[in-house]
Amino acid sequence: MKPAEAKAPRRPPARGTGSAPDPAAEPRPERRLDWHAYFMNIARQVATRSTCDRKHVGAVIVRDKTILSTGYNGSIRGMPHCDDIGHDIEGGHCVATIHAEANAILQAAKNGVMIEGAELYTTASPCWGCFKLIANAGIRKIFYGEFYRDQKSLEVARRLGIDLIDLAPAGPAGAAKTGAGPAERSGGTGRARGGCDWQGPED
Repeated sequence: MKPAEAKAPRRPPARGTGSAPDPAAEPRPERRLDWHAYFMNIARQVATRSTCDRKHVGAVIVRDKTILSTGYNGSIRGMPHCDDIGHDIEGGHCVATIHAEANAILQAAKNGVMIEGAELYTTASPCWGCFKLIANAGIRKIFYGEFYRDQKSLEVARRLGIDLIDLAPAGPAGAAKTGAGPAERSGGTGRARGGCDWQGPED
C-alpha cells in the first residue's frame, strides 16, 4: 500500500483578496473634522429647530470642548410660532422671537450651568442686543458662520477684548478671520436678508 499522502495545510487568503467587501461597512471620512467645524455644524443643526422662517439661527455654548447649552430663535414659551400664524412685524422686523444666542444663555441659566469664560458658536454674528447679553454673561470668544448686519458689536468687542471670529470660508484655504468686517461677506453694505428683529445700531 502506498503511504498516505500528507495534506497541505490550508493558508488564510491574503488580505485584500478572496472576499468581497462588506456592504454594511461605512466608508471612513477623508479627514476628521476640527473642533470649530464640529461645533459650527452642531449650531447649524440646532438652527433647523428655529420657528421663524425669516432667518434660522442656531447657537452653541462650549467650554473645554464640551457643550453646555444650545439655543435657536423661536417664540416665547407657550406662544404660537411665527411659522404657524405669521410674523409680528414692527419697523419692518419680526419681534415675536427670542434670538438663538439669548435662548442659549437663558437655557444655561434655567439649568444652573455656569457659562462664564465659555465660548459661543453661532451661525450668524450676534445683533447688538444679543452681544450685550453675551458680554455680560462672561463669554469671551464668539465664533460665527456669517456676518449679520451689526458692525457695532465688532467695534465694541475689540474694546472689551472679546474675540469675534469669522468661520465663514475665506479663499481656497477656508481660514478663519478674526474681527472680519461686513464688506468681505456682504458686498460692503454690512447687511443680510431676513432676521427676527435683527437690527443694527443705525436702524
